[in-house]
Amino acid sequence: MKLIKHFTILIVLLSSTMVCAQVKFEAKVSKENLGINERLRIDFVMNKDGDNFIPPDFANFTVVGGPNTSVSNSWLNGQHSYAKTYSYFLAPQRQGKIIIKSASIEIDGEIYKSDAIAVQVSNAVRRPNDPDNVDSVASENIHLVAEISKSDPYLNEAITVVYKLYVSTSTGVSNWREVNNPRYDDFWSEKMETKGFKVQNGKYKGKDYRYVVLRKAILYPQKTGKLEIEPLTLDITVEVPTNRRDIFGGRHMAQTNRTVSAGSRTINVKALPEDGKPMDFTGAVGDFKFNVITSKSELNASESMQARVEVTGKGNLNLFQLPKLTLPSSLEVYEPEHNENVRTNLGGMQGSISDNYTIVPQYKGKYPIPSVSFSYFDLKTETYKTVSSGEIIIDVIEGPINNSSGDDIVASTKGDKAGTGLSSDTFAFIKTNANLEPIVTENFFKTSGFWSSLLLPLLAIPLAMVYRRKKEERDADVFGNKIRKADRLAKRYLSAAKKSLGQKEAFYIALEKALHNYLKAKLQIETSEFSKEKIKEILLERKVNAPAVNEFISILQHCELARYTPITHVEMKQDYEKAASTISIIDKEIK
Repeated sequence: MKLIKHFTILIVLLSSTMVCAQVKFEAKVSKENLGINERLRIDFVMNKDGDNFIPPDFANFTVVGGPNTSVSNSWLNGQHSYAKTYSYFLAPQRQGKIIIKSASIEIDGEIYKSDAIAVQVSNAVRRPNDPDNVDSVASENIHLVAEISKSDPYLNEAITVVYKLYVSTSTGVSNWREVNNPRYDDFWSEKMETKGFKVQNGKYKGKDYRYVVLRKAILYPQKTGKLEIEPLTLDITVEVPTNRRDIFGGRHMAQTNRTVSAGSRTINVKALPEDGKPMDFTGAVGDFKFNVITSKSELNASESMQARVEVTGKGNLNLFQLPKLTLPSSLEVYEPEHNENVRTNLGGMQGSISDNYTIVPQYKGKYPIPSVSFSYFDLKTETYKTVSSGEIIIDVIEGPINNSSGDDIVASTKGDKAGTGLSSDTFAFIKTNANLEPIVTENFFKTSGFWSSLLLPLLAIPLAMVYRRKKEERDADVFGNKIRKADRLAKRYLSAAKKSLGQKEAFYIALEKALHNYLKAKLQIETSEFSKEKIKEILLERKVNAPAVNEFISILQHCELARYTPITHVEMKQDYEKAASTISIIDKEIK
């Protein structure tokens, strides 16, 4: 009887131990039905501590808060309970049924995944419009506005976009985060640096507000017609006064999150007039001055001089080509060095751009630099203007005479011998007195060179045998050869991308191929046939850290988009360096 009793107690203890040891990992949402303007809280809860938590990608949601981590340890009636929670706050981006995919966690060496959860997003939920409703007060007292300097600019005319956040005097803002950033498709753009956030007083729809300037940007439209400026969207933590007061009579402040958007703006870009457009017009729009300046007017043959083609003023200085100099063939001319001294403010680009030519004359004479013209569209008069440099004469006063019958020499200097074109010192550089000395030789068969040439082939035989053996082993490694081939292909494409810097479409095509061929080498699969979500999933499974994976995916996305948007040479170089750095990080971590 005692044996049965002890056996029963043992069974109960083992059962309770197994129950306690059962691992649970689940996802819970605050609501399954919500409006497009509401927030959703999702908790990932486990009853045992784990490592390498990987959240879902939260597609069709914007993460406005989290992850927040909380841990609970408790003992009740001698039993221990543990709970660890990762919490996220989400804002839906669209209506309809949205699936939140599984999260994963590693506990005691095993991977656990939560169940996918479906939520239904409906139209915006109307909130009570009363002074005690915190969300209603926040929506009425916070406004994000995009102010555009001109809604109907010409092609390549500068416009300014200033983003201002207006806050009523009774409301406060403690924090904000950018959710969506405008990309300015079809514009050449430059963001202006904003030093600090100076609070200013102003009016919004006739009421007194405080405001801060969050961002400024200069845009030069690159297409005609109606162009859209994408909205800037912020998630803001708003502090709203309540009817509750503290012991000193001051009002308690309640916090709420509010998503505000500047809204998309449409501008109508006018084409430049065709009437009166000069033949040499290359797209310059603004107010400019044009000069061709030479460092010398007189020099000797084989001396160098500089000729600078320069445009100064205000306008789209980085977006047109300078006219080229046409020089006589008797002048040796080097490839011009391009210089830019351009600063950008709210009025647009200002400064100068120039091409500096180095010129070296070979013969004596006078050489003309023909007049060069530069045309631009003047925004003040809305007409085309053409400026000419005038002809410049280069006078080479000393040097050999050019006997060719070219027409690029205006006039020879006096003192030339008639009919011959030779001066008395034409051949003065030829030496007529040679100091020759006999060369002492030694017996070749006693030199080190002879013995080296005799013994080196014998020493090369064992090296050749080792090389042949290694080559046979390498040729037999079919799998390794495939990986090495893919590695070489990735390096070749990365090299092609570097060579294509400055050529936007060729650069991003080569960069995208390099990224896919790198993955092909490491994963032994054709990743070009996979979606970005699948690539991300594979890399995470291979233990690559999430930031590096996200960076890799963002580069792939940027390669697709950049081919259709204005990109500068500096941005291309940054993308190349970012791709090389990300490949290096993944290479160290991938398993």
